[in-house]
Amino acid sequence: MFNTIINRSSTLVVDELKIRLIGTKDAQRISAYYQKNRQFLQPWEPLREEGFFSVEGWEKRLIQLSELQKHHLAYYFVIVKQGSDDICGVINFSNLIKHPFYACHVGYSLGDEYQGQGIMRRSLNAVVQWMFEERHFHRIMAGYMPRNRKSGKVLSELGFEKEGLAKDYLLINGQWEDHVLTAKTNPDWTPPNK
Repeated sequence: MFNTIINRSSTLVVDELKIRLIGTKDAQRISAYYQKNRQFLQPWEPLREEGFFSVEGWEKRLIQLSELQKHHLAYYFVIVKQGSDDICGVINFSNLIKHPFYACHVGYSLGDEYQGQGIMRRSLNAVVQWMFEERHFHRIMAGYMPRNRKSGKVLSELGFEKEGLAKDYLLINGQWEDHVLTAKTNPDWTPPNK
């Protein structure tokens, strides 16, 4: 379906896209992504303090994210188009739990100017496969607000199945929002090597 190359270095290439783990040198780029898309993403995300949008805030946050990634407690991917350093989207995996659950949550966002190009669908597909094959997760869960039809369509096309509706699930943009709960399971799950 997609031309995907997965490297052991946690960098994935899908067509013209490069999806890689964020690093401590990305503070300027990730800050620019959130500053540029601040208004566009606001209806879909928690309220953010000003520090979230600053380079200095991201420098501190990237130190924490690097530690979490090093210890396999979270993964924060950035999406860039080959030939560019600009971040066009992010995908993050949190609440990673191993034995006996082998499950986690995924969240993501895509910049305004990159909408409608299949970028998130292709990128999310690649990193979900990476989580299944390289990190041996059995279940990946995602939630979306019922009015966010784009997100629901992406998840559905990638095989995430609806499992329910959670009332007042997350505090988004200052309001408690219902979320459709979905999950995708790995039919070829194998236990990790110990």
